Amino acid sequence: MSKFVPKELNLHQHSRVLDITFDDGAKFTLPCEYLRVFSPSAEVMGHGPGQEVLQIGKEDVNIAQITPVGNYAVTFHFDDEHNTGIYSWEYLYNLGANYEQNWQSYLKRLEAAGHKRKADN
Repeated sequence: MSKFVPKELNLHQHSRVLDITFDDGAKFTLPCEYLRVFSPSAEVMGHGPGQEVLQIGKEDVNIAQITPVGNYAVTFHFDDEHNTGIYSWEYLYNLGANYEQNWQSYLKRLEAAGHKRKADN
């Protein structure tokens, strides 16, 4: 059983963010774009180190549905038809705890690949 257990998940579709509160008091606000580009799916992560696929054009992505996976995870059904990543509670906690570092790394990878994000809406 995971040591990271969420008490509350709130999806705000208008602002495209997910608020998640864990039983240790940690609370994170995670943009849908961030959750999409860091999907734990093989489509995004690849099948091994160095096989990650840079996700571009996901600024306006939203979560259409959240499906529980047992007592340990959820699957997000994104409105761009992506729905194969299983987000364990531990993975979501780590995404929240490392948001700033992960996001800056993603922006640098986009820039290095010659892509620019659309201006924030």
